[in-house]
Amino acid sequence: MLSSLSRSRALALCALPVAALFAVVGVAPLPYAIAQPGTTADVLGKVSGREVITVTGAPVRATEGQLRMTTIVATGPSTDVDLADVADAWFRTDRAVLPHDSVYPSGKSDAEIEKHNLGQMKESQDAASLAALGYLKKDPEKVKVTLHLADVGGPSAGLLFSLGIVDKLDGDGDGGDLTGGRIVAGTGTIDPDGSVGAVGGVSLKTQAAARDGASVFLVPKAECSEAESELPKGLRLVPVTALSDAVASLRALGQGQESQVPTC
Repeated sequence: MLSSLSRSRALALCALPVAALFAVVGVAPLPYAIAQPGTTADVLGKVSGREVITVTGAPVRATEGQLRMTTIVATGPSTDVDLADVADAWFRTDRAVLPHDSVYPSGKSDAEIEKHNLGQMKESQDAASLAALGYLKKDPEKVKVTLHLADVGGPSAGLLFSLGIVDKLDGDGDGGDLTGGRIVAGTGTIDPDGSVGAVGGVSLKTQAAARDGASVFLVPKAECSEAESELPKGLRLVPVTALSDAVASLRALGQGQESQVPTC
């Protein structure tokens, strides 16, 4: 009987199931993914020797400065994440613990998820082209835009693709560059009507942007708080809700009209 044991032995026996539970939890896979800052890519330039944006049917201007789309890198869909992984990531500013199903669709194989993500990227590119051409009042039947960016899935580069198209075709509207010669980074989905939507992992993307030299980061307005949580020093946040917002803010920055540019 437990009551006949000494207090110390009784406590030790009671602790055994708890210790065993923690041991099991420590090695058991948990329903999380671990994310960290990923690569960035200049949509005005080349990736793997190929122009990211090519336009036919309209004159294209030479550009200076950069428009860098940002990414995060997460543990794979079938990668086991245990308690030690979660605990390590939880206390690091360059890591994020995300629910697995918020990163990857549940019940899908790795191949199916990759296909899904690439499909989202294709839809995002189509929407980005329509948004940019609509903003510039150019006929999409006469002006053709092709976007090339391999091995990156998801819709979060839409805003940067649209801005890249605008810069290549129209710049700042006054003969200068939309970037003002800066390295500008950002994230955000885009609809054909130019509306900008929220994405995930913004606080990690700001770190990737700062690492790669950006001084300005365009962020969906709804995600200002997350972007501010781990904001690198020297990186200016500019909230946007539409392509027109982003263009107006970049033009104002280029013209030195700092007071006309919103902040988070």
